Amino acid sequence: MNFHKMNGAGNDFIVIDNRTLNLTTAQLSALARYLCHRRFGIGADGLMAVEPPKQGGDFAMGFFNSDGTIGEMCGNGARCICRYGYEQGLAGERQRVETTAGLVTGQRLGKDTYRVRLNNPSILDKDRMTAHGLSSYVELGCPGVPHSLYPYAGLKAQDFDQLRPLARSLRHDPAYPKGANANLYDVLGEDHLVIRTFERGVEDFTLACGTGTGSLVALLTVTGQVSGRNVRVENPGGTLTVDARMEDGRITELYLTGPAMAVCKGEAELPEDVFDR
Repeated sequence: MNFHKMNGAGNDFIVIDNRTLNLTTAQLSALARYLCHRRFGIGADGLMAVEPPKQGGDFAMGFFNSDGTIGEMCGNGARCICRYGYEQGLAGERQRVETTAGLVTGQRLGKDTYRVRLNNPSILDKDRMTAHGLSSYVELGCPGVPHSLYPYAGLKAQDFDQLRPLARSLRHDPAYPKGANANLYDVLGEDHLVIRTFERGVEDFTLACGTGTGSLVALLTVTGQVSGRNVRVENPGGTLTVDARMEDGRITELYLTGPAMAVCKGEAELPEDVFDR
């Protein structure tokens, strides 16, 4: 099976073209569990399957977390698959990608840099009580990618081991009926933030989360804590930039800019029982 390995600020993915493979959802889920394993497979945070478009896009993206669960959308993955679509001739300098959460558009800014328009928030709850006190809750798209946003002073000085118990607890907090990606954040300066994201489906911290970064800037733009223009967000794998436009107190446009890196491509040999695991 042919594959491409890509990453966006250290958030890494395996990309396959399912337009000819015609794998079912169950088969793609099993494939994600196998290929994304960092000991027995190639290793990645998620698997993205290119699918035929159904609603006028250039192509569609099926996203599977490393544990095989389906993800609504992935911001870093969207930038990577936009690069894949451009380089494979599926789209031009601008890309239209159909996702479970809705249409995502992309733009090639350079060989390794892409800008995507994320889905607007369908839910933006500034105050949600959790076991650890007040948090915020944002979903991008519909059905939305769920994000818990929890302020944490001095975050940048903490390592993952120190943060993991709190993040894991927020990930499974009853305040979030379908679970949530847990985002801890701190404000470093004017339009300068730091974030650490414990992701559903990976069940650990990743080096970057595009939808988490976008959700954070959307929240802080609405609450007046950032301008919404060229907001820099430090992820462990690199800095992402977000632009948010607001009208009447609501986010109407949300853009995420950052790297989309091609790591390698090759052919994976699959065990006979890969779809039965």
